[in-house]
Amino acid sequence: MTNVFDRMIGQHALAEELLVAATSARSVAARLAEQDDGAVSMFADAPGSTVETAVRESMTHAWLFTGPPGSGRSVAATCFAAALQCQSPDEVGCGDCRACTTVLGGTHGDVRHIVPEGLTISVAQIRDIVSLAARRPTTGRWQIVVVEDADRLTEQGGNALLKAVEEPPERTIFLLCAPSVAPEDIAITLRSRCRHVGLTAPRPADIARVLVDRDGIDADRARWAASVSGGHVGRARRLAVDEDSRAARDRALGLARAATRDSTAYAAAEELVRSATAAADAISAERDAAETDELMTALGAGGTGKGTARPPRGTAGAVKELEKRQKSRRTRTMRDVLDRALVDLAALFRDALALSMGAHVALMHPDKADELTARMADYASPDRLLRCIEAVLDCREALEMNVKPKFAVDAMVVRIGRELSGRREPV
Repeated sequence: MTNVFDRMIGQHALAEELLVAATSARSVAARLAEQDDGAVSMFADAPGSTVETAVRESMTHAWLFTGPPGSGRSVAATCFAAALQCQSPDEVGCGDCRACTTVLGGTHGDVRHIVPEGLTISVAQIRDIVSLAARRPTTGRWQIVVVEDADRLTEQGGNALLKAVEEPPERTIFLLCAPSVAPEDIAITLRSRCRHVGLTAPRPADIARVLVDRDGIDADRARWAASVSGGHVGRARRLAVDEDSRAARDRALGLARAATRDSTAYAAAEELVRSATAAADAISAERDAAETDELMTALGAGGTGKGTARPPRGTAGAVKELEKRQKSRRTRTMRDVLDRALVDLAALFRDALALSMGAHVALMHPDKADELTARMADYASPDRLLRCIEAVLDCREALEMNVKPKFAVDAMVVRIGRELSGRREPV
């Protein structure tokens, strides 16, 4: 296997920065290991101490990884965690030692991931993980907490995490991932206590090369998928190999044309929501079934002999709690799928606006330039195209505020249809 940082596509400068930090952290960990009672913290403020100097140069106890969707925030955080735990004496983040492979595989005992099970990350999740992370490492150098989608922290969850970051155990490191440093994505107080590293969207050429080299995808198909993925590596892979993903994209982009006619507008909106729901159900079904089977087995169901066919009495609450979490996660998945379609639609109007204004920029949907985008640019004025983009963005915001998807998408379609058809808003 290559170095763990090779997994960070198109992030060469950041990979170098993280490698330097991981190397510094290794020396700091060695110094801490030499202390019998651990009295001097890695993050101590003792003026002039060797430990403090090393920390100030390149290492800290809390990191914030930001970047657009698909840029690889959680991948970068996991690679950094692997480098911090790497046991190779010759290469930091070697990718071959047991520590690297277990961190990358998600099975390392001292690296814990906080992932939202539903729409948010609850304070209970944070408290449970932070409590475990306060212990001394068992096999690695550090206890590492990776908070994926830190923008989904509840207010109480954010406060609990802030307290842990403000008063960290000497061998605990927090790695947070969020879309940006904006207050709506990460609390200002939490952001101020983290070292910020920003990721950029990988170039289409880098994505295409990964699809060809790592996944064995045909070069032409890889280049097409990379060009329409919006810099999202995972989405490019799905578009390249999954016919349903390609159909979902075409369905989302077709909403622009369908919105101009009353006979097709609402049917297209309903189909968009229905397909997102079906996709979420398909994604969740396998995981839900495995979780349910695991819980029922743990509760004693499925055994042999008298009285073991069913779980013991009093366990209905545990089953109901699992079903509640699964329902919340399914709702989140559905909204994520629908949001992806809305991002595609907004990008289509952005392309039309760019063509209308004569801007020389790369198109987000180059394969639709002649068939759809150029026609919209010729037909609708820039101000109307801009209002179409605003309609899509308002729909995304409404979904974030828990507006029922059908109502939010219907309202968006009405606004788009009005702008593209030239109808005036009723007085």
